[in-house]
Amino acid sequence: TGKELVARTIHELSRRRSGPFVEVNCAAIPEELIETELFGHVRGAFTGSVADKPGRFEQASGGTIFLDEIGDMSLKTQAKVLRVLQEQVMERVGGTQRIRVDVRVLAATNKDLLAEIRAGRFRDDLYFRLNVIPIFVPPLRDRPDDIPVLADHFMAVMAAEYGRRPKRLAPEAVARLQQYAWPGNVRELRNVIERMIIMVAGDTITAQDLAFLGRDRDTLYEPPAAAAGRLAEARDQFERDYILRALAAAQGNMSKTAEVLGVERSNLYKKMKAFGIAPRR
Repeated sequence: TGKELVARTIHELSRRRSGPFVEVNCAAIPEELIETELFGHVRGAFTGSVADKPGRFEQASGGTIFLDEIGDMSLKTQAKVLRVLQEQVMERVGGTQRIRVDVRVLAATNKDLLAEIRAGRFRDDLYFRLNVIPIFVPPLRDRPDDIPVLADHFMAVMAAEYGRRPKRLAPEAVARLQQYAWPGNVRELRNVIERMIIMVAGDTITAQDLAFLGRDRDTLYEPPAAAAGRLAEARDQFERDYILRALAAAQGNMSKTAEVLGVERSNLYKKMKAFGIAPRR
């Protein structure tokens, strides 16, 4: 939904903008390494620690630290983070020296932390210490008016990256984008626009080009009404979407696509022609 973008904007508009912005993805770091990552370690603290290493809190001193997906942090690490927030001092793993840090802490999560507290997976004292100014970042499906603006932005970015002219979204294509539920939020929209830049031969993206997107805002995919009762049409729709996905994964390379699909290139061309898919030049 753009949580990191919001965090960076807060930092850049603050009096700390000249200081560092340090991001930590708590979900991506193994539990046994998260303390070392956050607080650093001293030489000899564990096997392989041949030198002192500052942690992310030290690196962010004078600036901002962004703790993304804090709901995935272990209870043990939560207790140590709470101490840093309350006392503004920390110790490196294996060390005894108290190090003072001056950081603005921004934390984000996609979990319901109150539910996590009730389940015993998140400390209530850390929650109330962090929850000074809450900012709700809505999912893309709740901001349909943003979709055309974001689509135009990603269109310009992708066109420059691939050395092509930006394509125009037909009104019905914009409507299709706004009707989709976007479970993958902004990243999914970016990927869809990249796929359109690669796969659509003309200058205009139509609703038919976006047929692989679900029509129901509450589902990932809903077959067209006409296909629901006609097996042949449903099969053709699936086959067309399957070919489009394979082409996108191979970046339009016909030989690779044919190999992945297990068909001859000539047969692939025939299928694409039948489904109205233009090959990438």
